[in-house]
Amino acid sequence: MGSAYEVDFLAGVETDVIDLDGRVVLPGFVDAHTHMESTGQYVVHADLSAADSVDDAVETLREDAPDDREWLQGFGWDESDWPEGRYLRKGDLDRVSDERPVVAYRVDMHTATLNSVGLDRLREALPEDDVEFEDGDPTGVVVEDAVGVVREAVGDDVAETRDLVTAARDRALELGVTCVHEKVRDSYAPRVYRELDRAGELDLRVRIDYWSDHLDAVLETGLRTNYGGGLVDVGGIKSFTDGSFGGRTAKVTEPYAGADPADRDDDGRGQWVVDPDDFSELVERVDDAGLQMVTHAIGDEAVDLVVECYAATDDPGAARHRIEHVELFDDEHAERMADAGMVASCQPNFLQWAGEGGLYDQRLGETRRRRSNRYRDLLDAGVPLAFGSDSMPLGPLAGVHHAVHAPDERQRLTVTEALRAYTLGGAYAGFDEDRLGTVEEGKRADLVVLERSPWEDDHEIRDIDVAATVVDGDVVYDTLDGTNT
Repeated sequence: MGSAYEVDFLAGVETDVIDLDGRVVLPGFVDAHTHMESTGQYVVHADLSAADSVDDAVETLREDAPDDREWLQGFGWDESDWPEGRYLRKGDLDRVSDERPVVAYRVDMHTATLNSVGLDRLREALPEDDVEFEDGDPTGVVVEDAVGVVREAVGDDVAETRDLVTAARDRALELGVTCVHEKVRDSYAPRVYRELDRAGELDLRVRIDYWSDHLDAVLETGLRTNYGGGLVDVGGIKSFTDGSFGGRTAKVTEPYAGADPADRDDDGRGQWVVDPDDFSELVERVDDAGLQMVTHAIGDEAVDLVVECYAATDDPGAARHRIEHVELFDDEHAERMADAGMVASCQPNFLQWAGEGGLYDQRLGETRRRRSNRYRDLLDAGVPLAFGSDSMPLGPLAGVHHAVHAPDERQRLTVTEALRAYTLGGAYAGFDEDRLGTVEEGKRADLVVLERSPWEDDHEIRDIDVAATVVDGDVVYDTLDGTNT
């Protein structure tokens, strides 16, 4: 960094000169909430995210699911725009195979569908409350803890995890992501990341947030937030409070649109994934250990619980305790988060469901749909804002596009504000603002080169191509076609 005159003196036999020919250079994107194995699954297994109907999803799964594994798997279906307006069911997946187990995960990963073979195989292990029934017969749809049973049964070994992680790494670098805050549970991924780093093959900064059921192991091995070396660091402890809007399991203060409380055990208001008392005890234990807390909270009742528990700690701002998603909240929540320094880790790509007639309309109704994902209100209140993707899908420029063109002004940010949340905001959420998130002297050379300016082409931000990605001074993705000298 410096004047052209000063920098010209650095050109020589020990430097590479890259002429960007007027392209735009930004800080490398920091995705503050990712599941890299999930991203890899979209690449390695059947990608159902573009399916526009039940039949299309079934055909894609039949054609694209790798045949060299025990289970046939598909990822990313979303029924909210399908003409059938319903989930996949076991009968649909029986058309994929009636001899082998088949599973198709909804885009939020809180809901999945099994075919008859898969359902019969796991039926005894699935928690009854998380299995959907119709006229006394399971439909094949499972949610929350039952999805965890399925994922554990399908399983990944070290080699499979490495395949998924490296596929996701390559995709991240193609999209200009130089750092991810990775959420891991019962996975070989931490081992794979460190092996790749040791071999000089990682090419991506990874901050690992460990699930709360690994807390004892984290403490016993002496890990603490921000410990690490090379490209891999320890983040915080990840927990849930509630579920998702897609699965109608996010915890809300008022019933879901169209919900009949008489038909549900949860009064039509979602469910707790972690008991509130247990969560409160977890926050206290994590904070006392000097670890950062990273909590999934989507519905307004869940956000209220997290705000209360964080506020009871000594200094939630210094610990940078994070609330992941924060999709539905009250103004009082935003004020308390700002006053205490709690970080809002949000996913602007979720705004793809925030338009009229979309998923939020279907689940919450128009009033709450317009109150969801209010990034403008969070930022104006002074809440530290970090953007990520939740791997739904990975793609910072798509997220920036949705934030800039959000349906409601309370959700909408400027191009600069949205980019900052995807760079310096993510760096701050990971205690990295002194070395990442901006392009300036003294910081690491993590950069992304864009073919076009997001300020000049603000109606086409999601369509802008990444020309190159640089991590720690090394060009790790490059389509510049011979401009290096």
